[in-house]
Amino acid sequence: MTVEWIRFIIASVLIVVGVVVVGIAVFGLFKYKFVINRMQVATTCDTLGIMLILIGIIVLQGFSAMTFKIFLIIGFMWLANPVSSHLIAKLEIDTNKHIDEECEVIEDANI
Repeated sequence: MTVEWIRFIIASVLIVVGVVVVGIAVFGLFKYKFVINRMQVATTCDTLGIMLILIGIIVLQGFSAMTFKIFLIIGFMWLANPVSSHLIAKLEIDTNKHIDEECEVIEDANI
């Protein structure tokens, strides 16, 4: 077995696992009823799934200038996804008048 085949198998496994994780996130979006639960599933699975797909592409392509760009994309996603999900959750808590019925909200929290 040559090195190219080993790289191809590793990349294929990473990409397939990433697609499965993103598929689970899509299933979670339809399973949960409330926005905050949907957001949590979408952001965690989306970040992990896309990261695995991008790492699979890096392994498949080899190290080059494109690899550096993909690493930058992964770093940006790891920074941007938690911040955006936090802001969406804060907006939902601030604007939804019936949030107490949907989930437990601590009134004294300074978020």
